[in-house]
Order: sequence, then structure tokens, then C-alpha cells
Amino acid sequence: MSWRYGRWSVEHPLPVGAAQRVPEGEQVRAGAVIASGGTVTQVHLVDGARRVGVTPGDLDRVLRVRPVADVRRGSILARTGRRFARAATSPIDGRLVHITVDGDLCISPVVDEWRVRSTIDGVVTRSDAAVVEVEGECWALQGLAAYGPDAIGELALAVDGPADPLAPSRLDVRLRGRILVGGARMAAEAITRAHACGVAGVVAGAAPAGGLRVVYGDDVDASGRATFDDRATVLCLLGFGSAALPAEVWEPLVALAGERAAIHTASARLFVLAAADRTAAPASVPALGLADDHASVRPVDDVRGPNVLLLDADR
Repeated sequence: MSWRYGRWSVEHPLPVGAAQRVPEGEQVRAGAVIASGGTVTQVHLVDGARRVGVTPGDLDRVLRVRPVADVRRGSILARTGRRFARAATSPIDGRLVHITVDGDLCISPVVDEWRVRSTIDGVVTRSDAAVVEVEGECWALQGLAAYGPDAIGELALAVDGPADPLAPSRLDVRLRGRILVGGARMAAEAITRAHACGVAGVVAGAAPAGGLRVVYGDDVDASGRATFDDRATVLCLLGFGSAALPAEVWEPLVALAGERAAIHTASARLFVLAAADRTAAPASVPALGLADDHASVRPVDDVRGPNVLLLDADR
């Protein structure tokens, strides 16, 4: 867990059914849509090659629509002939999601639309059905675990000091669209209130495990999980329970407040889109220790007690 300015490569995994993707080599900004698509349900199989009287290999020549295109009920999918035409039509409103090796057309209704946005400014270095990768230069802080969808917004302080808990009373709709920096702890009430107020995401030293279960369900795990649902986005920097931020982490956060930032859930990183000279990286980050009450993580110099579990400062 440390601050570093450098060139980062960020992968954005895509759900199944991407209809549009930004091509490789294109310059994008954080928050720009780099892929979009829809969640599909039951597939309707339409005779394609057999219906229009061509071989499966020749079906592409007579197609009127392409895979991942939206179609209306009765739309012509493929057609041959003029006076005695033969055509395959869509039985429903939906999307052409696939063409089988036998030349059949798979149509499925779209129940939900999704969009994936870039979390950094940079250049698209990979773009395929599985992932869109963007490479660019920025500040980054590695955390321990992140939950919810990726978030982009202005970085703002929501506490007065690194040991303060994030108080729900300090959250309101005026903070909409921002990524808030808490201190040592963010309770479930603070997380849910921030999400209700339209806050883009919350970053803090730790969150109680019980509070995470309240927000994300009983199947939540310690490694974090990215989602495409409308859920709160949180980044735990040090651990679970309570963990005051060391000065080497807190002071750059103060200096970078007001800059554009993003939480990338899959890698549990906070990216701050600021120039290299905007703040100085700390010379070193202290080792971390789990206090003997197992309730908090602290810099090792602050931990007292015979039973102290040392944690690696980087992961």
C-alpha cells in the first residue's frame, strides 16, 4: 500500500454482450464510455441459412443485420431473391446476439443496458469481447479491497483528520458526484447514506466486516468484488474494523483534494489524475501491524502489545 506516480495499465472487464467498444489506439478520458451493451435473457433461435436457401458459409453474404445489432419484431434478418424472395425475420424485439455454425440466428430480448467507463486518461491498448485496456500516467494508491462498480469524481475530504471516522451527519447531496476521503473507519450507515446522496465513492482506512455484509450481502468476501449493479463503491485502504491512515498516505490525499480521481474496483486502486509535480510521493511507507485486539490496523510504530501480527506494506 503506497503512493506512486507512473504509467499504469488498467483493464476494464466487460460483461457478455458488448454491442460497442472503443477501438485500439484511441485517446480517452476518465469517465468516457469505452464499451456498452445489454443484458440478454432467453434466446430465440431463428432458421437462417436453411430459411433463405444458402449454406452456412454463405449466410454472411445475405445478412441484413450484423451481430449485436438491435432488431424489431418482423425485421428482415437475411434475404435472398427478388421476385420470389426468401427471408428470415425476427420473431421479437431484441438483439441479434450470435450466429451458430449451422447458420441459425440467435435473438434475445434486452432487459438492461450497461456501460463501462474508463478510470484513467490514456490510450486504448486492447479492445476485445473480454476487456478494454487503457494505459496512461497518473498518481495511484494501492488499497486492500474495493467493492461496487468503478467510480469517477472529484476527490474531496470528508473528515478533519486521518484518525476520524466518516460521520453520516457530514454527508449530503452537495457532495454528489465526488469521491470522499474518510479517515480510520466508514460504518455501514455512512456508506449507505453516501450512496443515497449520490456520492461517487468512499475511500477510508477500513470498514467493519459486519457493515460490509449489511451493504453487500452475506456472500461478501475480504478480497472485494466489482459489480455492474447500482451499489455503493468503497475502497478499504488498510483493512477491516478501524485503521487510522498513516501520514505518508493522508498528506498526499490532502494535497490532491480537488483533483479528478477514480476508484478501480478490480485492482482496488485509487487513481488521481493530477500532474507529477502536484504532490511529492512519500519517501517510505511504514510497515503495518494488526493490533493485539484484532480490531484495527496501524503503523507498526504505533502498535503496542506482545501479540502483534506484522503486515506487508505493499501488495
